[in-house]
Amino acid sequence: MPNINTEIQKRILVLDGAMGTMLQQYYFSEEDYRGQRFKDYPTTLKGNNDLLSLTQPEAIKEVHRKYFEAGADIVETNTFSGTSIAMADYNMEDLVYELNYESAKLAKEVAKEFTKSNPEKPRFVAGSIGPTNRTASLSPDVNRPEYRAITFDELRIAYKEQVEALISGGVDVLLVETIFDTLNAKAALFAIEEVKEEQQIDIPVMVSGTITDASGRTLSGQTVEAFLISISHIPLLSVGFNCALGAEQLKPYLKRLSRETEFYTSAHPNAGLPNAFGEYDQSPKEMQALIEDYLQDGLINIIGGCCGTSPDHINAIAEVVSKYQPRKIQEEAYGN
Repeated sequence: MPNINTEIQKRILVLDGAMGTMLQQYYFSEEDYRGQRFKDYPTTLKGNNDLLSLTQPEAIKEVHRKYFEAGADIVETNTFSGTSIAMADYNMEDLVYELNYESAKLAKEVAKEFTKSNPEKPRFVAGSIGPTNRTASLSPDVNRPEYRAITFDELRIAYKEQVEALISGGVDVLLVETIFDTLNAKAALFAIEEVKEEQQIDIPVMVSGTITDASGRTLSGQTVEAFLISISHIPLLSVGFNCALGAEQLKPYLKRLSRETEFYTSAHPNAGLPNAFGEYDQSPKEMQALIEDYLQDGLINIIGGCCGTSPDHINAIAEVVSKYQPRKIQEEAYGN
């Protein structure tokens, strides 16, 4: 069986690009989101991308396939909002287990196809665990700074359900990503450790935070180093950053992270910064040149794309990655 722990020692692994960017190109209508099964559902469902794993599974598989064809080693499941907390927006909390399980299964089917056709380049599936739309560290009400919209325990329970379903669906690694509040991430990591203990399994875990602006901090106020310290008690496969910034803006923070950590490092930046219309203009060639900077400095073990990136961006990244060696880590310290 191919193993991500051994592959990451041999080469830089390429992660896929944006799911949302790809799904926009299908121009799915409200009816498409509903499919036959949710035809009479009482809430509006358009925009619930995770639901497409049930109503438009072929489209989801096609997106995964395009990223693998572009050269990705790892694709993420279509489960960024796959918790009961996020699904409450659509009154679909009861579907959480099924959404995650089916999403994992779809991605795994495609990964197996590609691994079978080229066993020298095994393909992996990362279970995408998003931050939810609540924050445990900050108050959503400026007049009540002590108020919290969610508790650590509520997050832990929601994440646990998602993790169990992703593992049952066959993911190879769990990716806790787009972390703007490390307390949310700690609830996810706690849930993962609980599931690992209960099921007597050991599944690799990736963690990816989000530096929200030029202050170099996460939304909940942590610097790169503080973020790293607060999650390093868990034996992680990798730690890195994604979203909010383009490759150029992300580089100084990645440099600091890479210097400080004994884990493997990852990055999946946006295709530059959004323009006035919220769209991303950075071309695959422009992004490739910026990513090559990371590679020349030996900063990275896993690299992909976030908002605005497409299979063309991933193809350009995969092309340049093949010329470089992965960042070296202190083996004896890893996983302690």
